[in-house]
Amino acid sequence: MSEQQENGIYIFCGIQTDVKEDFGNILLENEERPTFTIHYKDAAMVAARVPIKIYHPNKENLMMHQNLISKVMAEKDTVIPISFGNVFQSVEDVEVLLENLYPQLEELFPAIKGKMELGLKVVGKTDWLKSEVHASEKVEKLSEQLRGKTVDAGYYERIQLGGAAQEIFSSISKEIEQDVYTPLESNAEASKINDPVGEKMLLNASFLVDRNNETAFDQLVNEAHEKWKDKVDFKYSGPWPAYNFVNIRLTVEES
Repeated sequence: MSEQQENGIYIFCGIQTDVKEDFGNILLENEERPTFTIHYKDAAMVAARVPIKIYHPNKENLMMHQNLISKVMAEKDTVIPISFGNVFQSVEDVEVLLENLYPQLEELFPAIKGKMELGLKVVGKTDWLKSEVHASEKVEKLSEQLRGKTVDAGYYERIQLGGAAQEIFSSISKEIEQDVYTPLESNAEASKINDPVGEKMLLNASFLVDRNNETAFDQLVNEAHEKWKDKVDFKYSGPWPAYNFVNIRLTVEES
């Protein structure tokens, strides 16, 4: 492998420190590579030297990226996550990047210091969702009108039936938002509702939570789950770095 190929710098996350540090080795495509920090004032990027190429987000590479950030989070209270696959030409380029980003980092560091992201997905149980839909008089009436009709003859009724079912689903989602999301939102530093993934997902939310408040926040999630467990499944995850609460562009300005 040529020296030119070895000159790339892969970056994982930003941290607040003016001391050179390392977080052990990463295993990238069957080769161990040491990590190190690149600095500008009190901001640093955790990095590793890698061949310059496009790295595909397969399971092994994504796990490598996430595991390293999790290791940094275990040691640092201020971690700004960088998305997978960012490779720069040189250390100097990353130093320029840090200098360009520094005004944003000065604001972000205190905003996320000592905080972590927790995720909550609420997915309706199939049988319960069906029972809610069929309990509707409107749905039952449209279903009755469709009985015995051909597909073509019942075309408009089927459209109406789909719309009626969607109205019920939206109503359930709003109830979940009020009963589950709102109390959690009040106990988080920041929160965000993301787009649902899958037709049965009623809530897909992210919360920025102070590490000192994790136990109390977990308890609120447990209480909500106890109330809804017969109707929905909770998928509670974290702690994660604040992916949903950090928005920075990684570009090196050419002089």
